[in-house]
Amino acid sequence: MRSIWNGAISFGLVSIPIKLVNATESHSISFRQIHVSDGGRVRYRKVCELDGEEVPAAEIGKGYEEADGSIVPITDEDLARLPIPTAKTIEIVSFVPAEEIDPLQMDAAYYLAANGATAAKPYTLLREALKRSRKVAIAKYALRGRERLGMLRVVDDVIAMHGLLWPDEIRRPEGVAPEASVTVREAELDLADALMATLGEVEIASLHDDYREAVEAMLAAKTGEGFEPAEAMVEPAGGQVIDLMAALESSVRAAKASRAGGSGASAESATEAEVTPIRGRRTPAASAPAPKAVGGKKSTASTGTAKKTAAAKKTAAGGKKSTATAKGAAGTKSGSGARSTKSASASGAKAAGAGRASATGATAGAGTAKKAAPRKRSSA
Repeated sequence: MRSIWNGAISFGLVSIPIKLVNATESHSISFRQIHVSDGGRVRYRKVCELDGEEVPAAEIGKGYEEADGSIVPITDEDLARLPIPTAKTIEIVSFVPAEEIDPLQMDAAYYLAANGATAAKPYTLLREALKRSRKVAIAKYALRGRERLGMLRVVDDVIAMHGLLWPDEIRRPEGVAPEASVTVREAELDLADALMATLGEVEIASLHDDYREAVEAMLAAKTGEGFEPAEAMVEPAGGQVIDLMAALESSVRAAKASRAGGSGASAESATEAEVTPIRGRRTPAASAPAPKAVGGKKSTASTGTAKKTAAAKKTAAGGKKSTATAKGAAGTKSGSGARSTKSASASGAKAAGAGRASATGATAGAGTAKKAAPRKRSSA
């Protein structure tokens, strides 16, 4: 890379010869001014006001215009004789934490390259000292006819310098903040935090200049005479009253959907429950009373009846009763026996086939009725 300035870094009594190299470059597309009627190039010509003739660059110098309009000529020799120690030196004046530098002061960025073999050792010393201290160096230097302020920091294995604006060159933001009194709710801040957390995961290296790519595509199409200008979709701005909460929720859903890479509908439905909690569906047991199962819930009969019903089932499993005994027990007119028979029959019908379930229900009902009948008579 071509250097734009040669000098030295003054680090106390240590002098480090360096070359200044631009650290950034512009990729913007530049246009020329043309005459619309015939497409001819329009150029600027530097013409002397006294004789009206064009002046070549070699004959152009500097001058200071006073209040009365008179010009005081200034030569490069005049500027070189000024008692400025930073004319060819980047003079380090202090070391401060990087967070103390206001980003508003940031200007152009440069790389500082060691100039010659003798500069390698002091250059490396300053670089490693900056790394270990975790601080940046504040320096003064002169470039392009004026003294400037700079910040030195380490980028990989290179010392970089950011030009800084002087503190009095930063304008105060008077009259810029909203004058109306606005209250922000905690729920709105929570959604804003969620949106920031989602958008904050993007990598800077993945971002690119969409406008420049569109201009390049347009120029390529115009060169091939296949360009058809398309109408740009511009959303109306201003005068709209929006629901801030709804806009934040939609932004969070859209950001999460783009990160997930899935379909918009599925991602939106998946993230909607995270932004706005949705109540679960009510179970049938909660919406309407359902018949209670014998094995799961307690029967309408008493606890003693339920225990005896279980004993009757165990007895029926050990040995089957005779058909005559089952019919006699089924004929007993008892309220608890009738309910137990009905419940047992329903349970048997759900557990097995229709014919086999009926026989099992009848057998279980017989045992239950036989045990429950004495309890009915004793209570009477």
